Amino acid sequence: MLDGMQTVLRIEHVSKTYASGFAALRDVSLDIRRGEIFALLGPNGAGKTTLIGIVCGLVNASAGKVTVEGHDIVEGYRAARSLIGLVPQELTTDAFETVWNAVNFSRGLFGKAPDAAHLEKLLKALSLWDKRNSRIMTLSGGMKRRLLIAKALSHEPQILFLDEPTAGVDVELRRDMWQLVRELRATGVTVILTTHYIDEAEEMADRIGVINKGALILVEDKHALMQKLGKKQLTLQLQQPITELPAALNGRSIALSPGGHEITYTYDSQGERIGIAALLHDLGRAGVQVKDLHTSQSSLEDIFVSLVTERSTAA
Repeated sequence: MLDGMQTVLRIEHVSKTYASGFAALRDVSLDIRRGEIFALLGPNGAGKTTLIGIVCGLVNASAGKVTVEGHDIVEGYRAARSLIGLVPQELTTDAFETVWNAVNFSRGLFGKAPDAAHLEKLLKALSLWDKRNSRIMTLSGGMKRRLLIAKALSHEPQILFLDEPTAGVDVELRRDMWQLVRELRATGVTVILTTHYIDEAEEMADRIGVINKGALILVEDKHALMQKLGKKQLTLQLQQPITELPAALNGRSIALSPGGHEITYTYDSQGERIGIAALLHDLGRAGVQVKDLHTSQSSLEDIFVSLVTERSTAA
């Protein structure tokens, strides 16, 4: 059983303001627990990559402190950084190097003794074993992304950062990646990922943090967050337009489209199956015939708008 309460990464009052005056991060504090999968959600420019850059020692914070397993990221840089693996968004690799040499070199950078068995296992898990002697320049985009993951894991880090890991990757790679993430978590590795995709966070994460305009606006257990924010809509196309909603539908979150051709029902994503059945039943009894129906879920953008609006109002 993993110790879910032990803090492996502590971010305390971290801010980053660039020389231009742009505040990329505003007083961010966050504790990440050992062995959890933590998803950091936010639109472009929200501060996700800046925060990862600070934790990984690539960006200097303007204020605040970061510790990894008790090692200060500035004063104990080497000890802290050796515990971290980073898979960046950009596909930056030495084109003339072979896959095997690139991964082996990454391991050596962190002072780890050569371990061919570990690297072989890693490359096989990422479907790269057959490409081990290929030059990086000959790999497809998906294979290059797999190589970045292999390099990040070469020195057996305790914390793995995945920055937008599935942006623009194929379905097979996405599936393989999540399988690998689950296996890593099972061995006690902490995984922190940034993503635009709410479905990805919903499937993978234990906890979710939402960052917007440099501020961490909430951190919550995934199930609690999805229950609050995961609104779904059922759109019913009608056989014949109606001028008003039947009285039997009163009290539900239902809207009639202009022209009366569609009814939209908004409901909570965690349930309401019974509500949908009752709605269809009541429509049938009122003589309203349905031609077609489809469902849609709140986009991440919708959720941000509701969160930001909610906090602006509260402030």
